[in-house]
Amino acid sequence: MNLKQLEYFMAIAEEHQLTAAAKRLHITQPPLSYELQQLEKELGVRLVNRGPRMAELTDAGKLLYIRAAQIIDATTSATREVKSFGKGSRGTLSIGIISSSGGLFPTPSMRSFAEDYPDVSFELREGNTYEVLDMLERGVVDVGVVRTPFLVGDLECRYAKPENMVAIIPEQMSCGRDPKRVALEDLSGKPLAIYRRFEKVISELMEERGLRLTPSCVSDDARTTCVWASRGMGIGLVPESFLSTTRVERASVKVVDCEKLVTRMAVVWRRGRYVSPLVERFVELFEADAQGAGGGEPTGED
Repeated sequence: MNLKQLEYFMAIAEEHQLTAAAKRLHITQPPLSYELQQLEKELGVRLVNRGPRMAELTDAGKLLYIRAAQIIDATTSATREVKSFGKGSRGTLSIGIISSSGGLFPTPSMRSFAEDYPDVSFELREGNTYEVLDMLERGVVDVGVVRTPFLVGDLECRYAKPENMVAIIPEQMSCGRDPKRVALEDLSGKPLAIYRRFEKVISELMEERGLRLTPSCVSDDARTTCVWASRGMGIGLVPESFLSTTRVERASVKVVDCEKLVTRMAVVWRRGRYVSPLVERFVELFEADAQGAGGGEPTGED
């Protein structure tokens, strides 16, 4: 079993057809079929059920697909690390980011860094906090940009300043009497558009106070939450910094008056693993901007 066979197999798995997979790989179908047969012969199991128009994975094939993706990700990561070893001014930095990071990331210093070091490129992989942490664990990314709360465990972390959660209130809805702030009590029973990252936290806080959580939308992207609110489908709840990345129309914005919903952006990497010069530079820049904005080590984070 070799990397070429795994790449061919993954193309078949993702295209669900040998002809389409061969086209994607820029090869003809016979060598693709041959490599698949050799792989199945070596492993002693059928990996793909071939039909006249479709190719579907067997249970063994589904298992191999998961492992193949991990192997190829690890190989890509190792290649990137070795190429960047000893180099701080060139190379590729792979970063896992969350959708609500746009208000603070990239930082002003990173823009300056990109201008000073044009040979450095950024490879971005998006996901929620848990997905970014998983990418970091598997070596798919060099460093992650996530949001509290999360389990620190064996992570090295640097934090940006705290920020409030805000409520985006459609013009046809009312919520609370204070023109600038809303309490959880004001949100009880209201249709809420929630960024999934905070669904559990908000649900637990509402339950503790005997309040009623009524989600109108739960999404994996903070941008969707803002759009949902702007179109009158519910009161959107997002971190305050995210508002700088999107245009909120036909709605008002109020700070959610709840300390337990205060959150921080954080840059994280695995403790004890090799840290390339590019990662070191990235962390230095993040820290410089965070400190300038009042960041630092948080208290009481999990």
